[in-house]
Amino acid sequence: MTKVFILDANRLPLSPIHLSHARKLLSKGQATVFRRYPFTIILKESLSYSRLEQLGIKTDGANQKNSVQRT
Repeated sequence: MTKVFILDANRLPLSPIHLSHARKLLSKGQATVFRRYPFTIILKESLSYSRLEQLGIKTDGANQKNSVQRT
């Protein structure tokens, strides 16, 4: 499952969305490509409601290999 990063009109990050939803936003003209790598789109209009999700990263220092997970 591929996710696409998305920014609102004020360049604040929103929760990643599925590739097909991003494609629909782009084809309707509601968003444009902000960056190609990592693929990020930006909305043309700000949202009237907030769909923000706090994202963080955890690291496991006790593991032999560097282990990273999204929280």
